[in-house]
Amino acid sequence: MLLMLLWMAGSLQAQQEKTFNAVCIGFYNLENLFDTILDPELYNNEEFTPNGPNQWTAERYHEKLRNMADVISKIGTDVVPAGVAILGISEIENRNVVEDLVKHEILRERGFRIVHYDSPDARGVDVGLIYRPDIFTVLGSKSYRLTLENDSGFRSRDQLLVTGKAGDDILHIIVNHWPSRRGGERASRPKRNAAGDLSRHIADSLLALDKNAKIIVMGDLNDDPVNPSVRDHLRAKGNKDKLEEGDLFNPMYGLYKEGIGSLAYRDSWNLFDQIIISQGLLGDDFRDYTFYKAKVFNKNFLVQKDGPYAGYPRRTFAGGVYQGGYSDHFPVYILLIRETD
Repeated sequence: MLLMLLWMAGSLQAQQEKTFNAVCIGFYNLENLFDTILDPELYNNEEFTPNGPNQWTAERYHEKLRNMADVISKIGTDVVPAGVAILGISEIENRNVVEDLVKHEILRERGFRIVHYDSPDARGVDVGLIYRPDIFTVLGSKSYRLTLENDSGFRSRDQLLVTGKAGDDILHIIVNHWPSRRGGERASRPKRNAAGDLSRHIADSLLALDKNAKIIVMGDLNDDPVNPSVRDHLRAKGNKDKLEEGDLFNPMYGLYKEGIGSLAYRDSWNLFDQIIISQGLLGDDFRDYTFYKAKVFNKNFLVQKDGPYAGYPRRTFAGGVYQGGYSDHFPVYILLIRETD
């Protein structure tokens, strides 16, 4: 009887064990990925030229590319050996720098493809998306212009919507880089509130077509999960159990409450880099891709080890001095999983 009971217990355990496929989706602010070519139409573009104040030579540009490629190659690999399959990016000068990035020898074998539109931003930085076509098939994309009613000369980054297919699931990804806090958080707040309204409008248009649409809003929002632009205008909440119809879930809220950040300023941490999802990606039915976990990729090699910025993300420049580092932001990512046969 004991042997029979042990056999039955083992059989039940085998039936309960499940296997899952996982896909890693991330976002990374690449912090001024500029080439070395002067563009006179851009504000302050001369600083990223060989004769400019940053002495932005081909050598430094290629070191920046190598560093960015190295980070991207490692995002999520401790959980998903294939690494990140879809990555939103910001602070890129143009499509050419992204082409140089994905063709780097560190990333070349992954076969990343690019979605990019030029934005009207005064500094000339855009958002974009790179993706692995063997995991994600792009079905369409659109760029949305951010405007302010009372400021006709306002120029910022467009918001990028990319719709594609992962497995049998349709995913809608909105890539953002919301207006900065230049001039002070309170004074600049209306700009980010407007950006939150635009992302909300895009999400609402998708939900109107399919109330269970699987939407991922990502980007450098220049606000934390508790700020009005995210909480009220985008309607991204941190408690899954208190979501109302149409609300988005912000898995970064819990990380923020734990004191985990993606960038540091004046010895305090912010979690500006966020990935937010619609309710279509929540639940306990893993037959389709479902949200599993959110993380900040803050590995030790990305951290400044000494000097006045010890403990901060290790940047390319710090205090005007070339450091040969990575970015002033850590990447963030989420994992979606689905049950396999």
